Amino acid sequence: MPIFYGTEIASPLMLGTAQYPSPADLEQAFRRSGAGVATVSLRREAAGGDGSGFWDIVRGLGIPLLPNTAGCHSVREAVTTAHMARELFGTDWIKLEVIGHADTLQPDPFGLVEAARILTEDGFRVFPYTTEDGILGGRLLEAGCEVLMPWGAPIGTGLGLNNPYGLRTLRAQFPDVPMVIDAGLGLPSHAAEAMQLGFDAVLLNTAVARAGDPPAMAEAFALALEAGRKARAADPMEPRDMAAPSTPLLGLAVLQ
Repeated sequence: MPIFYGTEIASPLMLGTAQYPSPADLEQAFRRSGAGVATVSLRREAAGGDGSGFWDIVRGLGIPLLPNTAGCHSVREAVTTAHMARELFGTDWIKLEVIGHADTLQPDPFGLVEAARILTEDGFRVFPYTTEDGILGGRLLEAGCEVLMPWGAPIGTGLGLNNPYGLRTLRAQFPDVPMVIDAGLGLPSHAAEAMQLGFDAVLLNTAVARAGDPPAMAEAFALALEAGRKARAADPMEPRDMAAPSTPLLGLAVLQ
């Protein structure tokens, strides 16, 4: 199972806690999927009044929490939010988002690296939401990050892995760095593809929370991740351009 900053998690599924139709759907989605990490937002918690019901559910899951800086568009805002999240949630883990484009929600690479450096120096264990750019990935590692979280596609789009070549290249460039596909997955098959490319986990929210049956969809993602992980371990065949017979020619009847 994936190991992040020395902590082994029970499942490669990291699941968000926002947008569910009801608290019961949220809790059942986690129970049925066996998700290994719950992502939580400071803004989500603040929007819920005293947050007691939400907190009861999250605490009862018994899994690590990963607060995030969702919606932050500047280094200062992200760093401030991270410090508030550490105080509220009691963890040094932080999913770092510094958004650079309002429509695509693409990360701001310059702000992301700067904020990552500040937070790691402040003792945070940073999980940066980034792109598949290898140069940016290297800069984040130099800033102190020990995990990379490249997007599959823009947040909430459900498009899957938009750039498999770029993701495969990033995976190969840093073979020993834990990597999580974060954002853009819409179907369990997208999660299986991510695992087949060699990624360690996926993080998703909308694909489960906005499904017609969130608990069932969460379970489907968990099964797909297991299938993808096993397929990767089984060393799948390489794709080829030409057909190749699956039945050997040796021993076929010869007509005269």
